[in-house]
Amino acid sequence: MSGLIGIFAFDELWSIARFIYYGLMGLQHRGQESAGITTVKDGRFYTRVCKGLVEEAFKEDALKGLPGHIGCGGVSMDPAVSQPIVIEDRGKSLALTFSGGLLEGDLKDFGLALLRELSKSDPEQAALTVMERFKGGYSFLALTNDGHIVAGRDPMGVKPLCVGGLGFDLAVFASESSALDVVGADLSREVEPGEVMSVEMFSIKRASTGYSRRAYCSFEYVYYARPDSIMNGIHVYEVRRRIGLLLAKENPVEADVVIGVPETAIPFAMAYSQATGIPVEMGFMRTGRSVRTAIKPTQFERLVGVQLKLNPVRAAVKGKRVVLIDDSVVRGTTLRNTVYLLRKRGAKEVHVRIGSPAIVARCPYGTAVPPEDELIGRALKPDEIAQVIGADSFSYLSVDGLTEAIGLPKDSLCLGCFTGEYPI
Repeated sequence: MSGLIGIFAFDELWSIARFIYYGLMGLQHRGQESAGITTVKDGRFYTRVCKGLVEEAFKEDALKGLPGHIGCGGVSMDPAVSQPIVIEDRGKSLALTFSGGLLEGDLKDFGLALLRELSKSDPEQAALTVMERFKGGYSFLALTNDGHIVAGRDPMGVKPLCVGGLGFDLAVFASESSALDVVGADLSREVEPGEVMSVEMFSIKRASTGYSRRAYCSFEYVYYARPDSIMNGIHVYEVRRRIGLLLAKENPVEADVVIGVPETAIPFAMAYSQATGIPVEMGFMRTGRSVRTAIKPTQFERLVGVQLKLNPVRAAVKGKRVVLIDDSVVRGTTLRNTVYLLRKRGAKEVHVRIGSPAIVARCPYGTAVPPEDELIGRALKPDEIAQVIGADSFSYLSVDGLTEAIGLPKDSLCLGCFTGEYPI
């Protein structure tokens, strides 16, 4: 998984790297293994990509070394894929930032095809031609050395992309509206599925494939997106509240306290508490900076991350029947560790409630799902999972419940990781 941002300042006096840096901070939750920024000035690219977090990669000297009023950046959860990538061919060059997955080919193939099409036609038509050729679920930003930003979203809209601005000074594209908020820009709208936009100094142009099928990623609402983002016209926080309410309706249990796994499941837990009348408590204390353990590349890092972010508050759980709310369960190993920690701190009972359906299939569009033989929800029934993780009971939200919480028709959502049925 990854996140991207691109900014075009309509005045060459701007130095845009710091704004991109702040925007990447607002997208850090989408990838914590690498970060990169590319700017362009006088036909030359300036690029810095580094492993680790945004704040570690870009100190003051690094930002000063990225001049120019146009730029793009990205964060990634894959340490082997640092973006943006710069592609050169026949004297032309392109900086590509990409989020999602291709069914055939890789980022270099995509970027090279786009670079060659740009030499034949205008940016919008070039991007549409490449999108027609490369199937998948993705959004992208392409920065040319002659001063264009080209933004596109796959025809089904699987991966998010929005556009906004800061007055008449900046045009901003980002994976989530939270990044626009961070840099002080206003959200204008979503880039529509199958839509391409190109920005140059004196114009903003658009074109579209006209493809009518929609397949918005449902897991964005469950886990990936920040709760303060607006995605496809829907407030993510409201979806997560509704998930908690429906989870309580579908899977009630007698208990003394509700706690949510930070950070994503906190809105679930608050709404579950409101629906049931069971008090909600701060169940865990974090050690160190915020870490999204589910997108760490190795099991060791995920387990260490759980130990750091999930130290149970003994006074909140000791001697009590606990409802533990989490956003999803993949392999079950980190959840088992969490249940063990709660019992170690004195929890009398632990009832696990998951704010999404069982994950049963890998995602071809870049969502971080391990091989299917590692998915506990594919192999075991809920009562069997309860035994494996040491819980007194275990339940998922239903697929219909998730669809209702999102508030979109089922046929306009990609639910493939929960059903095994993908739009392509």
